Amino acid sequence: MTTRVTLVSPSFDDALHAVRFPADEALTPAGLRRARAARPAAAALPADRALTSPSARCRETAEALGLRAAPDPGAAGCAMGRWRGLALEDVLAAEPEGVAAWLADPDSAAHGGEPLTRFLGRVTDWLTGLAAEGGRVVAVVEPDVVRAAVVCALGAPPSSFWRVDVPPLTVTALSGRDGRWNVRVAGELGQRAGGSGQGAEQGTRHPGQSAGGPGQDARESGQAANGLGQDPRESGQGTREPGQAAENLGQDPRKSGRGIRKSGQAAGNLGQGPRQGPGQGTPPQAP
Repeated sequence: MTTRVTLVSPSFDDALHAVRFPADEALTPAGLRRARAARPAAAALPADRALTSPSARCRETAEALGLRAAPDPGAAGCAMGRWRGLALEDVLAAEPEGVAAWLADPDSAAHGGEPLTRFLGRVTDWLTGLAAEGGRVVAVVEPDVVRAAVVCALGAPPSSFWRVDVPPLTVTALSGRDGRWNVRVAGELGQRAGGSGQGAEQGTRHPGQSAGGPGQDARESGQAANGLGQDPRESGQGTREPGQAAENLGQDPRKSGRGIRKSGQAAGNLGQGPRQGPGQGTPPQAP
């Protein structure tokens, strides 16, 4: 039995624009408008049930998309301890060694919260639970949950977590069977590729899709494509997330968190070159 999980990242909130560790902020008015505009595309996503991370921005996004989503504690974002709600710049200034340890060591809990390894394990358990229940699930979840899900699905090392880029309102589709997950697609919800008019559901395979993966009709995957010409503050191109604090993890931590912009990098193209994934125009974040 194949389980299909379509992950949708939340729309825009103040923490994203301010490069601040989230503290359960609500969506901005612009973020709410963008989510409501994507409601028709969300209705086309294959789903037997809908879930959401417990945070306000995920719950509000789900509601704006017209999804009757039940909050799921297992899909909560990584607990950031005393860094919760703080600006990345302030944390870098006050605890440079702590930030360096957090980025370099997946077992580090320099912030007093949840180590990356524990968070990845929790998301793996969450996916395993969804697979046991089967069916088709749409889940509006925190960007770090999407990133963790991609790392777990690909069996990638924990360090890969920092190289997955998840702009707001993107769709990442996973299909799982017999303990194996495939990453099928990533793109912005409601956007169209090449004027095809297919919206959130494209009838083409992901360029990197393995022929040996679980068979499924790509039209059921909730596939969405990049290709935006919007204001960068609303498109995700000009926003930054503290969780992706360094393009080069070996940099001085006091410099590593500055000027990092959200790219159009497709989560399904983990580890590819800068122009191999749809919508990519910037280099990948490499350690």
